[in-house]
Amino acid sequence: MLSVKHLIDTNSLTADDITQILDTARAFSEVNKRAIKKVPALRGRTIVNLFLEPSTRTRSSFELAEKRLSADALNMGGSTSSVVKGESLADTIQTIDAMNVDMFIVRARLAGTPQKITENTDAVVINAGDGKHQHPTQAMLDLYTIRENFGHLDGLKVAIVGDLAHSRVCGSLAPALKTMGAEVTLVAPPTFQVDDPSWYGCEQTAALDDVIGDMDVVYMLRVQLERMEGAAIPSRREYNRLYGLDERRERMMKPGAIVCHPGPMNRGMEINTEVADCARSRILDQVNAGVLTRMAEMYLLLGGESDVISA
Repeated sequence: MLSVKHLIDTNSLTADDITQILDTARAFSEVNKRAIKKVPALRGRTIVNLFLEPSTRTRSSFELAEKRLSADALNMGGSTSSVVKGESLADTIQTIDAMNVDMFIVRARLAGTPQKITENTDAVVINAGDGKHQHPTQAMLDLYTIRENFGHLDGLKVAIVGDLAHSRVCGSLAPALKTMGAEVTLVAPPTFQVDDPSWYGCEQTAALDDVIGDMDVVYMLRVQLERMEGAAIPSRREYNRLYGLDERRERMMKPGAIVCHPGPMNRGMEINTEVADCARSRILDQVNAGVLTRMAEMYLLLGGESDVISA
């Protein structure tokens, strides 16, 4: 069992919590290779997917994970709920909670929304991304992908590169990597840097070319144009020249180093097609890991049947 009731951020997770999630995800990997990809681990449990912000990878992987665990799912979006009629989010949550659901999966544009929901329900809440705050399930799939590649996390050198200032991925991934003993370097142009890198326990630099050759993992972040106010970068071409992962920088990486990206990608901006599709890339492995780790998180938080993973 995990030490937390809800999965709101990675700062609350212990190394043992993270290891449990990754080990359970590995156990579920065999299920996902079967012709019939289903186990009765959460049969009879009801999970509400409340996505108040657009999502492709996170939403689809949660829905697949729920089906493969035999859970009953209710899908809701901001445009299809009574929030658009003026109902408060708290009233919406309390209304659904009165139907005796077991879990809420919450994606929201405003930071803090999943935490607020925990105050209005007895159900378990998983944060599927809230504003620029946190995206803990993304961090778990990233750690799973990296650990499956190297066999461990401790001692690895990881560069998180790009739009740090607007990234909930960085806010979750950096603390989780540190918890597991990895060495993290934040890399970004001055306009995209975090205000206090010491809060993450990481060094921060603007010089990508100076550090890329030492890294085991180069994790490229999407430039989040939709969260910006004003012109934070001169142009897509200029950003790509200074901070994009192109073939020249890929050749600077050491043998065995890998490339990750949370998706969706701005090809030709933070990462070039030749690198996104090269042998170093683990981007599609991350997508597969998303189903496995989200199965594990829901299973562990809801106390699923312990003898059905191999059923």
